[in-house]
Amino acid sequence: MSWSKPMPARPVVAVAGATGAVGREMLLVLEQRGFPAREVRLLASARSAGSTLPFKGGELVVEEMTAASFEGVDLALFAAGGSVSEAMREAVVGAGAVMVDNSSAFRMEEGVPLVVPEVNPDAARAHSGVIANPNCSTIQMVVALAPLHRAVPLKRVVVSTYQAASGAGAGGMDELYGQTRQFLDGKPLVVAHFAHQIAFNCIPHIDVFLDDASTKEEWKMVVETKKIMGTAGIEVAANCVRVPVLRCHAEMVNVELTAALSVEEARAALAAAPGVVLVDDPAAKLYPMPGLLAGTDATYVGRLRKDPSVAFGLSFWCVADQLRKGAALNAVQIAELLLP
Repeated sequence: MSWSKPMPARPVVAVAGATGAVGREMLLVLEQRGFPAREVRLLASARSAGSTLPFKGGELVVEEMTAASFEGVDLALFAAGGSVSEAMREAVVGAGAVMVDNSSAFRMEEGVPLVVPEVNPDAARAHSGVIANPNCSTIQMVVALAPLHRAVPLKRVVVSTYQAASGAGAGGMDELYGQTRQFLDGKPLVVAHFAHQIAFNCIPHIDVFLDDASTKEEWKMVVETKKIMGTAGIEVAANCVRVPVLRCHAEMVNVELTAALSVEEARAALAAAPGVVLVDDPAAKLYPMPGLLAGTDATYVGRLRKDPSVAFGLSFWCVADQLRKGAALNAVQIAELLLP
């Protein structure tokens, strides 16, 4: 079933989970991109109700999110966690609003588009009231993979991620700050948000472990990539690691193509691709680095080179801000696709 209700030119927008790291970034992105909202409503849990957040030179008051909150809403941007999205889905769709959901609740559900606007924008309109925002690490990878796949179809992708604390929300960033201070002051480190110490450490464990000893984060990258790219024929292997960086995920990606694509041809395809910025001059020591790209919107690609271990192989490094392109920005870009 497709959605028949047209999106107005100036929709009423609700941001669900507005006080979290992604919710705050969504509000900032709406303002920075001049999204033509007639009204913006901020929704969160009861404990956040009554607080305020800045928007367009003023302040908006946060309201407690209930099923009744979506009456009169045209577009609901959700950054409140999967259980909340599931609980509020019927209320949102029943009110005639479109939910753009940042959680993993609906990503692999049949009939729910999984959208990265630079890759599969047409999928956004084939919804039944819910559109899923992909996993942050998947988003930046497919933005970089898509132009290569359009040039020569991909056969296999092997990715290792270096994921920032922001991927675990505001609490993850707070824990990295706190543990860094504790470490430098010679005090015991308080471990609460992550499974282990994150300051001055790398944790090869994001989300829960599955029966095959991979993690759910790694599984997400495999199945989401196939759904977004529109082909089950691409083989994907992922290894996901949490690193002591505040914002911006980094990934080292090795691709095997079905035919030859030179480094020069790959460079030209990436340079012309929407949402991609090449930073790739090894002689000048220029390559993307997560510590320097916080607050940016693009997927930055560097270290592009031939992978000689397979017949048609390429290797590259990519970096993107997890809170921006990996979450809030991608959701707002999806919303922009729905405008008349």
